[in-house]
Amino acid sequence: MSFSIFQKYCHGATSAAIFGEIICQKLKEPIEQSVYKKTSRDLANEMRSNCESLNGNRSNLEKHILKTLAEEEDFNKYINYIRNPRDHFKSFIRAEVSQYITDKFVVSVLHKMNKNIELLQQKIMRAAHESTEHVQVNSGDAGLWWKSFTKQLSDELIFSEKDLSGVKYDDVDDFNLLEDVIRQELTDIMSDISSRFNIETFPVNLDDKFRPDELLIDHFCQCCWVQCPFCKAICTNTIENHGGDHSVPFHRVTGLRGWFHCNSTNFSTQICTSAVVSSIQSFCPNLPDKPVLWREYRSAGGVYANWSITPDLSELPYWKWFVCRFQKDLEKYYNYTFEGKGEIPDDWKTHSKQDALDSLDKYI
Repeated sequence: MSFSIFQKYCHGATSAAIFGEIICQKLKEPIEQSVYKKTSRDLANEMRSNCESLNGNRSNLEKHILKTLAEEEDFNKYINYIRNPRDHFKSFIRAEVSQYITDKFVVSVLHKMNKNIELLQQKIMRAAHESTEHVQVNSGDAGLWWKSFTKQLSDELIFSEKDLSGVKYDDVDDFNLLEDVIRQELTDIMSDISSRFNIETFPVNLDDKFRPDELLIDHFCQCCWVQCPFCKAICTNTIENHGGDHSVPFHRVTGLRGWFHCNSTNFSTQICTSAVVSSIQSFCPNLPDKPVLWREYRSAGGVYANWSITPDLSELPYWKWFVCRFQKDLEKYYNYTFEGKGEIPDDWKTHSKQDALDSLDKYI
């Protein structure tokens, strides 16, 4: 605070100056919190418009996850996606947000930070001015000014009348000076906060609940995560704990879940939608159990009864390519082989990675 303020005004005015300085010091932390919170929300909304993987529904997000997995060809990441899809989705979203912030910090993040701090400064000064007018019209005192001021900012800042408990301001009566002091002090505070905006401190200063990645995770992950008991495909219903059956447009190779042919070490290469067409093939829900016909899979009860698997021959080439590309990895991971009844069909081996990627765009 400038010492000249104390030299220019009398004792009553000095009380207003001190009160104004105290207010601004109390506002500093809430201002910073508000700016980061607002910027985080703005950034999350922008990414839902501008980021290709995040500008649609969860199916679109999953398509981009599958594309990234294919491009990276990291088997361990695939297994994490297959066995822990929700965790993988969260990690993918966090990585997308981190990359976006790195790539767009100056042109987007910093721009939003500066814009939000400017708008907040204007709102605070408007609240101060209107509070001064309110006191003057109603012949009020500093208590009325303070009540009016905090009420106007209650939607913007985590700040209340209680923040000045213990501070005496009964003798403050020069509200025009109070407003001037707040304007000067606020400018210095905003400059100080702005000077510390940088790509290193931005992620650190974000509130955990209002980080852009957490906001996007809340948006995309509040849905059904039940997986097909045969192939681990994720139910595409957008409502968690929804009523009715689980379903998914495209199922996978059952061997991805570790299914194998009974009394052998051979992987199963069946795909759910084509398997349920059969009136002679069967599966064992548990090894000691009596086999259940695929077309009557619901009769197995439990998790099998809650899935609607449409009998058809539609199959996504993506997973055929995956089995061929990671055959040895799958065999090592599950300790089964693609031999005998589980031999990989020759036509699967004709699919290239590009075919796999193209199939995602065609069908999802």
